[in-house]
Amino acid sequence: MSKTISVTSQTAGNAFSYDIVITNGFRELSSLLEPVLESGRKAAIISDSNVFGIYGDEIKNLLAEKEIPCFSFVFPAGEESKNLDIVQDVYEFLIKNRFERRDVCIALGGGVVGDLTGFVAATYLRGIAFVQIPTSLLAQTDSSIGGKTGVDFRRFKNMVGAFHQPSLCFMNMNTLQTLDKRQFLSGLGEIIKAALIKDKAFYEWIKNNSEGIMSLKETVLEEMIYRACLIKREVVQNDPKEAGERALLNFGHTLGHAIERCAGFSLFHGECVVLGMIAALYISNQRGDISDAEYEDVYGLFERFGYTMKVTGLSKADITDTAKSDKKAEAGIVKFILLQDIGNAVIKKDVTQQEMEKALDIILE
Repeated sequence: MSKTISVTSQTAGNAFSYDIVITNGFRELSSLLEPVLESGRKAAIISDSNVFGIYGDEIKNLLAEKEIPCFSFVFPAGEESKNLDIVQDVYEFLIKNRFERRDVCIALGGGVVGDLTGFVAATYLRGIAFVQIPTSLLAQTDSSIGGKTGVDFRRFKNMVGAFHQPSLCFMNMNTLQTLDKRQFLSGLGEIIKAALIKDKAFYEWIKNNSEGIMSLKETVLEEMIYRACLIKREVVQNDPKEAGERALLNFGHTLGHAIERCAGFSLFHGECVVLGMIAALYISNQRGDISDAEYEDVYGLFERFGYTMKVTGLSKADITDTAKSDKKAEAGIVKFILLQDIGNAVIKKDVTQQEMEKALDIILE
């Protein structure tokens, strides 16, 4: 059983077309790679120390069956590796193995692997093809789609990057069975975000299927991933380079990214986005857009899934200062995504320091 979503754009200067394939197992991967890998070309599997040990040999064997020369580069797992030092190591690896413009990089792993590999592919020889094989729920439903690549620079998250669309996104749902609960919830946070900004019916579906989601029921996971990818596809096609609508995907990220950085990445990305969403929901509620009942409903859903609802040891000043240094800030003004209704997000540039601090009171201990 598999589902395919086509992502296409004919925007001048941003034309692209690729498929998102949602399936069980890797059996379809080698045939899907054939159009990407021209005869005689080689592939570089770029992965981290956790994921490669589980799936690396299987992917290498699939490529060997098709007589595709395959090389692998493995870096230490974790956000700490998402930096320019590792990027330089990958460049050197590709150069030493004589990778040319028609060769392909394969990102095998979660969001860190996908973001870093995509950035390498965007910049090596001014751009080579790459394939996303996301193995986490977060990567499958968010970071692997849409061509946003990048790495962290010192204390600034995703500050160095490029837009570079993949040639294929291949999602094996079976990889989710190896995720621990925190990693799964991290990805689920981004899925709930997608529903809150674009699809109230999907939000209600998530509430009604919470037990099936947490028990990893196959049919429920497939439907959830499919619907989340449809939302991401729609936004990416309408706004490939985040000139407008795509910024809505940053709901919860304004303060979420800042919390993630200030906490030294001790919290997962999706956990921080949930905290950021709670803050943004509070501001939306205080402005009279979403009702008390809507705020409590979403807050209650986060509690039901078992998210961390408070964070300790951080200061409001550090978080707001970091938010103002984020790449999404414009002329020092923090760009916030707020909700007018569940399923209807808007971009706001008038959120005050006082509003941010009051919202942070809700999530800081």
